[in-house]
Amino acid sequence: MKTKLNHLFYTFLSLALSSQKLGMNLMRIAILVIFVWIGGLKFFNYEAEGIVSFVANSPFMSFFYTNPTPEYKAYKLKEGEFDEGKYNWHKENNTYGFSHGLGMLIIAIGVLVFLGMFFPKVGLLGASLAIIMTIGTLSFLVTTPEVWVSDFGSGEFGFPLLSGAGRLVIKDTAILAGCVLLLSDSARSILGKTKSKS
Repeated sequence: MKTKLNHLFYTFLSLALSSQKLGMNLMRIAILVIFVWIGGLKFFNYEAEGIVSFVANSPFMSFFYTNPTPEYKAYKLKEGEFDEGKYNWHKENNTYGFSHGLGMLIIAIGVLVFLGMFFPKVGLLGASLAIIMTIGTLSFLVTTPEVWVSDFGSGEFGFPLLSGAGRLVIKDTAILAGCVLLLSDSARSILGKTKSKS
């Protein structure tokens, strides 16, 4: 009985070991789905308005807005809400224009990462860009006050209590780790082809 269990266990380990390539390709598909979906949402006003606090507080992105100041707080909208005055402010602020450009970039990176399944050099570029992008997103944990629970009197606020916005950002740690693995996988494929040619 023990020998049979050991055989089953080692069979499972062999299958798990052989699933590495499948796992890499599933990671590419997952990043494609996430990036195309999130990038596509950037063409909707509610999503564009929702990222204003991140962009306005970022030293790397705030220059894309006409009014990258705390003034944005007065023009916050709930998801699905419409207010013509606030909408016009966001239009003048370049909220929607920036979001559309960001959406196109995110979709392009997702497609490049996915194409790494067939073209390692393209995948290397995609994974590199995705790493840079996720590091930029994770920087919001430092630059955006709204990622932490605010003090509304409960006594529970600030670090390490993530708000909804903070919980949205922290998931990029997993995407970053996945992209580092994909970068390594693309590099391995490129080096393998180079060695086989020489």
